[in-house]
Amino acid sequence: MNLSITESLRHQDLPDSCLYIVSTPIGNMADITFRAAYVLGQVDGIACEDTRHTLHLLNFLGIQKPLLAIHDHNEIVASQKLLGLISLGQRWAYVSDAGTPGISDPGAKLVNTMIQAGKRVIPIPGVSAVSAALSVSGITTIHSEGRFQFFGFLPTKGRDRKALLQKIYTSSLASIFFESPQRIKDTLTEIGIALKNETRTILIGRELTKKFETLHYVLSSQMLDWIKSDHLLKGEFCIIVEGFSAPSDSSHDAQDVAVNSHHLVSVLSGYLGSKQIAEVLSQSGVLSKNLAYQLALELKKSEAEESSEIPED
Repeated sequence: MNLSITESLRHQDLPDSCLYIVSTPIGNMADITFRAAYVLGQVDGIACEDTRHTLHLLNFLGIQKPLLAIHDHNEIVASQKLLGLISLGQRWAYVSDAGTPGISDPGAKLVNTMIQAGKRVIPIPGVSAVSAALSVSGITTIHSEGRFQFFGFLPTKGRDRKALLQKIYTSSLASIFFESPQRIKDTLTEIGIALKNETRTILIGRELTKKFETLHYVLSSQMLDWIKSDHLLKGEFCIIVEGFSAPSDSSHDAQDVAVNSHHLVSVLSGYLGSKQIAEVLSQSGVLSKNLAYQLALELKKSEAEESSEIPED
C-alpha cells in the first residue's frame, strides 16, 4: 500500500463507543475503500446481515473479527445486544450483504436504536447501486436538473404498486428503483404499456459493478419491442425512468408561451416567494426551475421599481 495512504489511515479518528456504518462492494471486491477496510480491521466486532457472506469479505481482506448477525428478522432484539456492547466502550461496525446499509437493506432500526440511546453513528461511505446508476443516467436526469426520487424495491402487487407506478408516471422528477429478476419483465412491460405514447428514456442497469454488468437506454415508446428482443433479464436490476415533461403546444409560438409564463409567475408572486414559485412550476412541468426563478426575480424587481416611482401626495 502507498505510504501516504497508510499514513492517512493512521490519522483516522476512530472514537470508541461508536457504531460505524460501512459500505461494502456490491459485487466487485476491488470497490472496497481503503477507509472501509481500515475501519473493519480496527473495530472490536462486526455486525452483519449474513455472517457467511461477510466472512467471505473478511477473508478477502485478511481480517478476523467477532461477528454478530443483525437482519430483518431480529434487528430490534439484536440492536439492543449491540447497544450493550457499545455502551461498554467498544467500537462496532455494521455491514449489509452488499452496498450501503439502510438503503433497501437492514440497518435503519439499528441506527435509530443507537441515536435514541445517545450513541454516535459514523458513516463510512462507499458503493451504492443508486449512485452508480445515477452517475451514468444521462438524459434520464438532465430534464429534472439532476433531481430524483428513490423508491427502493417496488411493491409486488396491489394498490400500493399501482399508486407508486402512477407517481413515477406523473412526476417531473426522475424515478429510480430496484427490481428482482423474477419481476423485471412484468415491470418493464407494465411501464412500456403505460408510457407507449411517450418518448421518455429509461435506463435499465443490470448487475451493476459486477463482471456481467449491462446498461441499456431505451425509449418508453420502444420498450415493448425491446423486451421482445433477446435481452438477458437475469440478475439484480436498477431502473431509472425519466420524469414527465408537459408536452409543448405547437399552436402557440414562443411569444405566447412567454406571456402565459409571465402571467403564472405574476399570479403566484402574490402568495409565494421566488424560490417557492420556481419549485411549484418546475414540479408541475410548466417551466424549468432556473427559468421560473429568473422570471420571478425579474417580476419582483419590476414591481419594486414601479412602487418607487409612485409620487407622494
